Amino acid sequence: MNTMKIMFLIAAAGHLLCGACDCLLTYMPGGRFRIEDMKDNDRLSAAFRNMPLRNPLLSMLLGCLAMFLFAFGYLALADWMRACSETCATLMLISTVMVLTFGMAHHVFCGVPEWLYVKMGRTEEARQLITEFFKKTSVTMIVCYLGFLIFGVSLFVPVVSGWTPLPRWACVINILPIMLVLFPTRIGGAGNWAGAIMFISLLFLI
Repeated sequence: MNTMKIMFLIAAAGHLLCGACDCLLTYMPGGRFRIEDMKDNDRLSAAFRNMPLRNPLLSMLLGCLAMFLFAFGYLALADWMRACSETCATLMLISTVMVLTFGMAHHVFCGVPEWLYVKMGRTEEARQLITEFFKKTSVTMIVCYLGFLIFGVSLFVPVVSGWTPLPRWACVINILPIMLVLFPTRIGGAGNWAGAIMFISLLFLI
């Protein structure tokens, strides 16, 4: 197994771990947390009832490790693309940095409000505090997903255009279209499951 395949395996493991961390923030003992629950404290409190404080802490800490791991796969793909398109490779590298920096902050900023809400007793005051915090830090989420968009397009275009050694149909082995398929299911950690599918599939193509 060559170095690139090893990096893809590490990236897939990272995405699987990050997806599990997302699920710690999404699925509670009181039910599934949905962003619209933040508008009503009764619904929010019911979802977070009996939630262990360790869950958001584990999610934040292991999530940082997970993003460190999946960075190897994105950097390997950007390096592989350099032989096919210098421009696309550069865009993939820039977007990878966007995802890692803003994405890691976003992951932590998702865990902190949940920890605070439970720690403060799931009160209305706590709901207002975490809602304000989430809104004021949402730019990290926007830039993170913009990075995934840029990376996905920068990989899709050269593959579908035949600039790479991959068959044109392999353009669908890309985090972007896989995310678009999974997002309507509203499954927790959809972006990470999409990333894991992409890297596992690329093991057999590159």
